[in-house]
Amino acid sequence: MDNRHVRNVRRVWAAALLASTLAFSVAACGGDGEGEAKAPAASSSTAKDEGENAPEGETLPDRSKTLATLKNDEGIEMIVYSATRDSGGFLTISGDFKNPGGESFTTPVVWSGQEEAVAGAGPSLAAMTLVDSVGKKRYYVLRDTDNRPLTTSNYASSIESGESLNFFAQFPAPPNSSTKVDLQFPGFPNATIEIS
Repeated sequence: MDNRHVRNVRRVWAAALLASTLAFSVAACGGDGEGEAKAPAASSSTAKDEGENAPEGETLPDRSKTLATLKNDEGIEMIVYSATRDSGGFLTISGDFKNPGGESFTTPVVWSGQEEAVAGAGPSLAAMTLVDSVGKKRYYVLRDTDNRPLTTSNYASSIESGESLNFFAQFPAPPNSSTKVDLQFPGFPNATIEIS
C-alpha cells in the first residue's frame, strides 16, 4: 500500500468520523434553558439562508462557554465557544461570526486561504490555522479526499446587520501535552484558546 493510498484512506475515515460527530452533535443539541431555543433557531435559519449545506447549517456550537471573543477592524466579532479534542486525533473549533454593526459585512476572499487546491470548493474558512507553541507546530484545516476543507463552507458573501454565521473547523489534534493553542485567522487578532 503506497503513501498516497494510505492518505486517501485516512481522509475518507476523517470525513466519515466528522459526519458521525456532526450527526451526534445535532442529536445531542436540545434546548432546556429559557431563551436558548430562540438563538439556535435564528442561527439555523440564517445558516440555511446563507447557503450552507445541511450538516454544517444544522450544527450549532455549544454557547455555554466562551473561549475567546475577537473583533476585526470592521467591528465583526469572532466568538470561539469550543476547542474539542476527540479520541480520533482531531481538534474541532466552533463558534460564531457576529455582525453587531448597522451595515452589511462582505466576507473577504482571504478567509478561504491562498491554496489553489481548495479554491474550487467555494468560500470557506480554510485560512484558519492553529499554532502549538509548546510543540512548535502549525496546524492547518483538514481536507477531505476531494481536497475540500473540513470547515464551514459555501456561506453567503455577506453577513447582514444583526445576523451571525456559525462555524466549525477541524484540525489534526496537537499532542495531549499541549493544552492551549493560538488561533490565527485573517483580519482578526491572534487568540490563545484552551483545548478541552
